[in-house]
Amino acid sequence: MKVASISQVREIEAAADRSLMSYEQMMLNAGAAASALLQRRCRISSATKITFLIGKGNNGGDGLVMAHNLALSTAADIRLYLLAPRDSADKNYQAVLSDGLSVTLAAEDHDGRQLACLIASADIIVDAVLGIGARLPLRGKAAKALKLAKDCLSQYAAKTRGRDEAMSSSACSASMTARPFILAIDCPSGIDCDTGAVAENVIAADATITYIAGKPGLFTFPAARYVGDLEISTIGIPLSLPELDQVQTSIVDASLASSLLPDRPLDGHKGTFGKIMVVAGSPHYIGAIALAAESAYRSGAGLVTVATARRLAEIIAAGLREPTWLPLPEADGAIAESAADSVVEQVGRYDALLVGCGLGSRQTTQAFLRGLLASDSLPPLVLDADALNLLSRDSRWWASLPADTIITPHPGELGRLTGLSAKEINADRWAVARQCADEWNLVLLLKGAHTLVATPDGRNSVLPFKTDALSTAGTGDVLAGLIAGLRGQGLNAFDSARLGAYVHASAGLIAAESLGSSRSVIASDVLAALGRAFAALEAP
Repeated sequence: MKVASISQVREIEAAADRSLMSYEQMMLNAGAAASALLQRRCRISSATKITFLIGKGNNGGDGLVMAHNLALSTAADIRLYLLAPRDSADKNYQAVLSDGLSVTLAAEDHDGRQLACLIASADIIVDAVLGIGARLPLRGKAAKALKLAKDCLSQYAAKTRGRDEAMSSSACSASMTARPFILAIDCPSGIDCDTGAVAENVIAADATITYIAGKPGLFTFPAARYVGDLEISTIGIPLSLPELDQVQTSIVDASLASSLLPDRPLDGHKGTFGKIMVVAGSPHYIGAIALAAESAYRSGAGLVTVATARRLAEIIAAGLREPTWLPLPEADGAIAESAADSVVEQVGRYDALLVGCGLGSRQTTQAFLRGLLASDSLPPLVLDADALNLLSRDSRWWASLPADTIITPHPGELGRLTGLSAKEINADRWAVARQCADEWNLVLLLKGAHTLVATPDGRNSVLPFKTDALSTAGTGDVLAGLIAGLRGQGLNAFDSARLGAYVHASAGLIAAESLGSSRSVIASDVLAALGRAFAALEAP
């Protein structure tokens, strides 16, 4: 699946209309796809009350088609609230009238009480007010209707919290008995699908179905907070359509991640599956060594060697049985400058090199890193955490990196590398990631919700995960080890970063489910769940 801007989607639709199917057929396909999604997600019976909020444009047209489809395939009680009258020649509007569905016009609902009752009594609400073409701030009937609907939903939320709150509109006096399931068509109304900006009264969806491709704003906060579970329907437009095929941003879904898994020949051995060297650790961050090294092994790597200060190796080796060890010269417990020669002497035998997890920020370690990167015989390189912080002290630091290096910063670390604040980076994550990957000629994985992976040749991927299960110290070390392990098994830099990020996030969700709460997940839980995350991708 691809991620396309609003202008790209318009071009794709126009191209499809010229060669594949009419706009009318696209709308029919879109409404049918939304109907099918709702029926998969919800048990719908004759007692189910579904309220449609129908806007005046194409998004409202999708909603009308969906309502008609549901009327034909279910016995639900379907009610439509139209923000503006539809043209009498509108076939989709005539279809819902022929179905005998209840239709309320906003122009006749002067005080909003009818809308309030439709919201308060609904088991399901379909948001078909505004699509990807919405421009902020919202005004007029759309803004008014969304505010009233959100006020009514807020009344229920306040009730469930045990609070008796006075609502801003007396029209919301109807009392909801349960929170309805909310489905947004194409996007929650009031989202800028390019930037991720949101209007004041956006209604948070439980699920969003979007069409043809994902939109950048659906993966960008604050908008991503309102999307819920995202499903993309191609509405019959094939990826081979040139205008869609040339879009360079993709979503790393399960299908793509599965296709990236390295081969596991039954007659393989530890050399077959890659040898990884992990340079990590300092007196304050000993655990990072274990997390990164074990994660590299759990990726399927055949051999992992830990290169760390001699004293740290002596402390941790007894509890970490699988790796081999390269004890390094130390200075005050950290890796010494002279250790670069020891690593360079050995590293040519390895298929990937990870540097940075828990490395510390001492000047002697900075000098070690400079010496290491001065070598012209390094294997494929992954840089994380303190390696990035140390590099940020040098101007033109990227000039010392070998081709196809992977860096894995969070916004704070990327801020130190760029001079931008984390807030500035998060305000335009897509553009910053693309620009940095291009300028520095490397693969950049920008951590966060949603994680982005960018390459210097303009390809980009986004991970479809947003979870607080990974918001704890040490999970970044697990991710870095995974990526290095996959890189050592022969994947290219882009695919190593994409697959590693997918498996890492999946493991976080698995760990949260196992514990019963994302709140209690720690890095070792994510590490323990990697096997199940890989198994899900390997399943036929």
